[in-house]
Amino acid sequence: MGLVGGLAWSVVATVSMPNGLVPGESCARKVGLGDAYARTSYFPPSAQCVGADEVREYMSPPLSAILSVVGVILLLVIAVGLILTAQRLTGDPGPVRAGEGIDLKRRRRSHLLFGALDLAAVFAIVMILSVMMVVLGGAPGGLLFVLTSLVGLSALGTVLDRHTGPLPSSARESLRRGTIAGVTTYGVVFAATAVTGQLPFFRFWSIPLAAITYVVIAARQWSKVSRVSTASRAQYSG
Repeated sequence: MGLVGGLAWSVVATVSMPNGLVPGESCARKVGLGDAYARTSYFPPSAQCVGADEVREYMSPPLSAILSVVGVILLLVIAVGLILTAQRLTGDPGPVRAGEGIDLKRRRRSHLLFGALDLAAVFAIVMILSVMMVVLGGAPGGLLFVLTSLVGLSALGTVLDRHTGPLPSSARESLRRGTIAGVTTYGVVFAATAVTGQLPFFRFWSIPLAAITYVVIAARQWSKVSRVSTASRAQYSG
């Protein structure tokens, strides 16, 4: 909720400022000051039109105050949420679900197949929404959307892992693997986009890249769990 609220806050703050492409026109239209440039800030939210010998407020002081208070509250909510998530990664592992009686080869195929399809679909949505948030939410909207994407992909990775991921496994291990898979997938696509000089917008090739990256990560996670499980059985049998 904190991240969604933060995205909404960034949109409201940005649309309450002069148009970034034609600030002079915005200033002339709203405050009647021609040949002016915009002076804006997100922390705290404010916007002024600066002319040759005059400065006029573009964003009203009451709105600036409200956005400032709401922004601080949302930052606190987001920070608490991230701390609680971090605690879950190091908390009680919970019961271990064994792999006896389950066709692990079929489970692995399902994990890789549905994981690839889900990541491709999600990244198609991320690609579209990222454009909207950068345009409508400015720099804060773009940064918050990156954080929201990381949290969302981590949650998706965890759900995939718990339903079709490697066994044996505990809930904490699924959370860790899902988080690693989601964050790493986003990181690879983000880095590739940066290297090609196409930030802040993802391109269509990010969709198959996300799917392939996830499959590689998930396959390695399966291999690691299989090796650990085999070594444990050999130790107990010995």
